[in-house]
Amino acid sequence: MNPTVLWLLLGAGLCLVEFILPTAFVAFVTGISAFCVAMVAHWLPVNLQAIVWVILSIAMVLFSRRFVNRRANLKLDASEAETLTEIRSGQLGRVCYEGNSWAARCESSHLDIPAGVRVYVVGRKGTTLIVMPEDI
Repeated sequence: MNPTVLWLLLGAGLCLVEFILPTAFVAFVTGISAFCVAMVAHWLPVNLQAIVWVILSIAMVLFSRRFVNRRANLKLDASEAETLTEIRSGQLGRVCYEGNSWAARCESSHLDIPAGVRVYVVGRKGTTLIVMPEDI
């Protein structure tokens, strides 16, 4: 079988896998890499084709990480929480978010939020939630 056809089939299969089992675009970008190798497969030996595919795949996965991570940081299932401890301006406190205790910091550095107050979750930095009081 022609190597170009094999790379096209591999690329189509990997892109299809991304639609069936989301892999944070890893399968998709490796599929795109296979399409790129298919375009030059006629001029390269098979082992060099594989090396080009691996290098392209790694580069494209690393490049796509910066876009995927931004979206993952903003993904929150719920938007409300309740403070378990007081959150003083510029300091960490604790909130109950989706039934679990999370570290939280107020988005405004000038506000103190007392314990037992409902807050809105407006963001997340690592395992710390960024919150704002409901009454603002």
